[in-house]
Amino acid sequence: MKALIAGLALLMLGGCATNGQSPWAALTSSNSCTKPSSDQELALNLSDDLANEGKLHASLANLQSLPEALPQVRQRKARNYRLLGRSEAEPLYRSLLGTCMNAEGEHGLGQLAAARGDNGQAMAHMQLAAQLAPTDEKIRNDLGVVYLNQLRMEDARFEFMTAIELKQSDPLAAVNLVTLLIYQDNWGQAAKVASQLGLSPEQVTDAQARAEKLKGPSPSPSPSPSAPARKIAAVSDAIRWLSSEE
Repeated sequence: MKALIAGLALLMLGGCATNGQSPWAALTSSNSCTKPSSDQELALNLSDDLANEGKLHASLANLQSLPEALPQVRQRKARNYRLLGRSEAEPLYRSLLGTCMNAEGEHGLGQLAAARGDNGQAMAHMQLAAQLAPTDEKIRNDLGVVYLNQLRMEDARFEFMTAIELKQSDPLAAVNLVTLLIYQDNWGQAAKVASQLGLSPEQVTDAQARAEKLKGPSPSPSPSPSAPARKIAAVSDAIRWLSSEE
């Protein structure tokens, strides 16, 4: 199970208990965040763009001149530190609890818990994050990943479907749903979902690899070692064929 979590760097999860709130919470305990100035907004957007390009150090550098009293600044710093594997992430996420970015704090703490392989803590944090921000597709997807890691398949399917319907243009939940279906050896449904949601053959191959990690090592050699490869090839062929008809 931990191997799956380690291999799913793109799948981030979140949450945390609401104790240990930071000194910032008293300043930003309302439901809506104070709007940054135009210059601050520009720096935040640039930081987001750099992070999306994988330039996490540069993203952090663009946050250094901004006031940490802004929860939007602390949330972005926490995200970058988490992706860099640095310990500064956790206290920054905790500092968001009780503020206007409470859900983001719970989400980030749950992501850290999932990365440690602590699915119990991850689930507690992520469930609370989903209660706080029920229409956030990333939170719903990540809650689904926690359920998937615990083999709670119906709960995971529900969360992945919710995330897909909230934002169909984001393929993350679709790949995870295909992972679940392949884990259940439901190759026909996996092919249908993958083609309907526009997944590439490479994404399906990745989903198949994750499903195999979830299953763990086989107790004995498979009598037909090429069978999974044939199935994944069939799914990929179906995707290519259906896409050509659009």
